Amino acid sequence: MRADLLIRNATVYDGLGGEPFEANVAIEGTRITAVGEAVPAHREIDAGGIALAPGFIDTHSHDDGAFLRHPDMAFKLAQGVTTVVAGNCGFSAIPAEPSTDSNVASGGILAGLNDAKFTDLAGYFDAVMARKPAINNMMLVGHNTIRSITMGLEPNAPTAHQLGLMRGHIERAMEQGACGFSTGLIYRPGRYSNTDEVIELTRSVTDYNGLYATHMRNEGEGLLEAIEETLTIGREADVHTHISHHKAAGRPNWGKVGASLARVETAIRSGQRVTLDVYPYTAGSGRMIEYFNLDNPSRELAEVIRIASCPAFREFEGRMLTDIAGERNIDITEAVLLVLKAPKGDQTICIQFIIDEADIETNLAYRDMMIGSDGIPALRGKPHPRLFGTFPRILRKYVRERGLLSLPEAIRRMTSLSASTFGMDGRGRIAEGCFADLVLFDADTVHDTATYDDPKREPEGISLVVVNGAIALENGQHTAVGSGKMLRFHAAAHND
Repeated sequence: MRADLLIRNATVYDGLGGEPFEANVAIEGTRITAVGEAVPAHREIDAGGIALAPGFIDTHSHDDGAFLRHPDMAFKLAQGVTTVVAGNCGFSAIPAEPSTDSNVASGGILAGLNDAKFTDLAGYFDAVMARKPAINNMMLVGHNTIRSITMGLEPNAPTAHQLGLMRGHIERAMEQGACGFSTGLIYRPGRYSNTDEVIELTRSVTDYNGLYATHMRNEGEGLLEAIEETLTIGREADVHTHISHHKAAGRPNWGKVGASLARVETAIRSGQRVTLDVYPYTAGSGRMIEYFNLDNPSRELAEVIRIASCPAFREFEGRMLTDIAGERNIDITEAVLLVLKAPKGDQTICIQFIIDEADIETNLAYRDMMIGSDGIPALRGKPHPRLFGTFPRILRKYVRERGLLSLPEAIRRMTSLSASTFGMDGRGRIAEGCFADLVLFDADTVHDTATYDDPKREPEGISLVVVNGAIALENGQHTAVGSGKMLRFHAAAHND
């Protein structure tokens, strides 16, 4: 019997962190059927000795709506990403109420959901699969979304009834295959919740062995206090806790990641399960209105803001606020108000240069630190280059140039570790019986080309991407095969 596809003469990195080995990899249907000697196949591709790894897994995406608006997922596929985790920072496509703007809290972060007809995870999965997605998706259910549906954006504590409704939303998502519950406690309405509310809601995933993923309440001056709250939530709810995009934001706080990681390490040694991810850039990005008090805009923050997407002033996209203020001869705090008080100003996405490069390296040096892009797929305008460049950037800058990670270790962090953390059975490894999610790349030349000025450029050095056994990208060409799947957490009643 012939295999469907044989990749010959590859240097195989199996995803587990060991040394690479020369092998041929055979695929039948969606699975890897042989790793070793060549077998007959309907199609053969000669790798020419370059690296073959499991498809990269983006542990932190906001691609919920992109799967509906951009099912080709070209910005992820071109990086070698075959699977993402969506529903992060408390914002998720589900639950949804089609009669209302149930994702009003997301303010455009989840663009693409406006015409949604689904109400739950099963409906969302059906809607996405009807569009033949290019890559796989594992979902979290978001606190901001369920709170806004249940309570609106009011800054009140939930009643017992409202708390029960929110728990019901989480439990339904978990039953349908979500991998856990996410919060974004810096954002509205999540910021209005106290620790006890979050603990009670997080307990909804305990019986499902799901995880709690969080954009913590503070990543700046209150970073260490936020770490304590996060660890308390995980400990009290007795769940695996995942800290998203670990950082110390703002120059006065640079260096605090060392103390933060030390506290996490102490918790791990005590028996608590805690994991983390990071993005490899010195700038963050998000909905601009969430970062400013309109009664007293922060001058310090305004001076490091670049506009990514701005419906009210498209001419501002790609420009620093300092330049916009200078051009208009206004104070920079006035420029903040000009943008945010304009029609649809609350949908403005900004980029903030708030992170120290040394802290990124400290994060990456920490064992088991995973990689998440945190890209916001608002493709109009000039998005953060991490949307197109995160994974090749790790391979170029931190493996090849800086030597912070060996190539086998970087691949492990981006594949098998992420798959096991987020409950993706049969993924993240090159081994017989595993799903055939693969990326073929030249380790000596692979690099990101996306920049802040030109952010929508695809990386170079990646020659082949296979998703569930089908060739999704070959020699820079997207095939539109649409072989992605919606994944269900391994503890769910119905596995992938």
